[in-house]
Formats: sequence, structure tokens, C-alpha cells
Amino acid sequence: MAYDSSNIFARILRGEIPCKKVFESAHSLAFHDITPAAPVHVLVIPKGAYVNWNDFSANAPEAEIVDFVRSIGAVARQLGLPASGYRTLSNAGSDAHQTVPHLHVHIFGGKKLGAMLPGASETQ
Repeated sequence: MAYDSSNIFARILRGEIPCKKVFESAHSLAFHDITPAAPVHVLVIPKGAYVNWNDFSANAPEAEIVDFVRSIGAVARQLGLPASGYRTLSNAGSDAHQTVPHLHVHIFGGKKLGAMLPGASETQ
């Protein structure tokens, strides 16, 4: 999957589409998902043009990687999620059902989330 600079997250970063911002750092932006799958559903994206984790981990400078990972934790703390728990999810590629070719991490919380995959044990 090649990076498409007209994807929705690139357009949000350019200010062409508004978002309900939760957090912003030098290299990352977090905002509420427009179709939440949980009471808390926030997306965290790097400001750079990276398709997925593979692209990001291979090509992003260390400062961007550190900022992005720390931003995910900062957003979870800002939303008060660590006490009860939360889930992070990032799809990479078509088999994982990645629909936007820009790295993004979903943060879900605010309720018991259950098993992540069909047939997965609740004790995982």
C-alpha cells in the first residue's frame, strides 16, 4: 500500500478537514474517532507521511518514533484510561483491514472490551 497524500488523515493534518482534537505534540496528533466503537475511541497519528507500522519503524527518525509512542501513552493518561484499562489497535495492510494508508493507532476504553478476536479467550 503506497502513501496517498489525499487520505483523510493527511487532509486533517493540513487543516482541510476539522477534527475534535484531544492532544497534539511536535510529531503527533490525537483526535476523537467520528464513528466511535467504544465510549472512548481516539485516534493517534504521526504528522509524517507513513503508511503503517512497517513503514514508520523502518523510515521515521528516532525522535518521531519516541514522540509517537509517548503520545499514545499521554493520550491514555489524559483520558483517565490506565486505571480501568484500555486497548490500542493498529491495522497494517489489507489482510488486517487497514482502510486509510496513514499509520494510526486506535485507543479504545470506557467499558469492558471483551475478547479482541473471534474465538479468543477472555483471559488474554
